[in-house]
Amino acid sequence: MNNTAEKIVATPSIDTTGYAATSETIRKEAAKLLADGSVTAVIGYKAGRRAGTAIPYIITDPAKASELIFSPACVNNLALYLTKAKKEIRRAGKIAIVAKGCDMRALAGLLGESQLKREDLYIIGVACAGVKGNGPANSEQLTAGNISRKCRECPVHTPEGADLIVGTIPDLPELTPLEGEELARLEAMTPGARWAFWKEHFSRCIRCLACRQVCPFCYCEQCMCDRNRPQAVETTPRPAGNTAWHIVRAMHLAGRCAGCAECERACPMDIPLNLLNRKMAKELKALYDFEAGLTPVEKGPLAEYKDNDDQSFIK
Repeated sequence: MNNTAEKIVATPSIDTTGYAATSETIRKEAAKLLADGSVTAVIGYKAGRRAGTAIPYIITDPAKASELIFSPACVNNLALYLTKAKKEIRRAGKIAIVAKGCDMRALAGLLGESQLKREDLYIIGVACAGVKGNGPANSEQLTAGNISRKCRECPVHTPEGADLIVGTIPDLPELTPLEGEELARLEAMTPGARWAFWKEHFSRCIRCLACRQVCPFCYCEQCMCDRNRPQAVETTPRPAGNTAWHIVRAMHLAGRCAGCAECERACPMDIPLNLLNRKMAKELKALYDFEAGLTPVEKGPLAEYKDNDDQSFIK
């Protein structure tokens, strides 16, 4: 090796060996709950067809519990399956659901908005060291290099408020907060530069609505953005309609977003949607000292009026 050779820096691995024990505990609990009739269905994960992948899995038979897993590939926010979009599942009776910390925040939001009843749920909370981001090969071990960006700054590795919490969090390496750094860089820009940044991203949008379809908080049975008489937002993928769609959606999620980043993961055009949602959350924290958490809140700051609300914006 000559003097100009680059140094090879090893990317630290993240210990997920405990996920095997977590999977086994989930299987035993699911089988018990279904066998004794405590729940009518369990929403969890199973291995996908490709090695190293995982997909959502809903079981009603205790014998199927042996197929449940938890791994770094369990990226989906399963709270989606308890919304009106999947209302046929809720009709079955009491449901058990496997939930990571970010999924727990979504469940708390849905409970606060009266979309769910706590007595209808049995929550199996999972202590989660992190899941993979987009791009890494399925066979790769979870590392500081391929962990999801949201997991680098996760405040809820161990969820609270579940009926059962399984697993433990290993010692985690110090991870650079990439999303936080990007947000700070954007905030340091001039308004014109920020506008150009988002215009460039929104111009790539093909209006596939994948972001809406995977969001637990987009639970309206008919979205106003689908209506054309009257038309609230242009439905074709053109700059004006794209910008309106993303701004309307960001405002709709302000103070509600669970930070699961499913919208960004599902976006085929690589638009940094979670960055936009985080900026809105930061504004809500600064203006109203409010942030989405693990405790159900009936009304967020944009859904109620208080006498001491700041009205300086009114001219």
